[in-house]
Amino acid sequence: MGRDRIRDYAVEPFVGQIIQVGFNFVPTGFAACDGSLLPINQNQALFALLGTTYGGDGMATFAVPDLKAADEATGLHSLIAIAGIFPSRG
Repeated sequence: MGRDRIRDYAVEPFVGQIIQVGFNFVPTGFAACDGSLLPINQNQALFALLGTTYGGDGMATFAVPDLKAADEATGLHSLIAIAGIFPSRG
């Protein structure tokens, strides 16, 4: 199966969707769930969903969830989608 054919089956994530993966890098369109601060002006869609629930000053920064303890327990790596489809309420 060629790369173009595989891409036909890929599903674009919802912004804010959290996934666990078995590899140890952060692919494009995702951020590690490590409690780090992100700039609001570069991540407005994700900020609209999370606000300052996980930290940040709400003016320039906000934080992603910190799931490092869960990752250590499972051996997986948690990632949050910073790009993708903005979820709508049914």
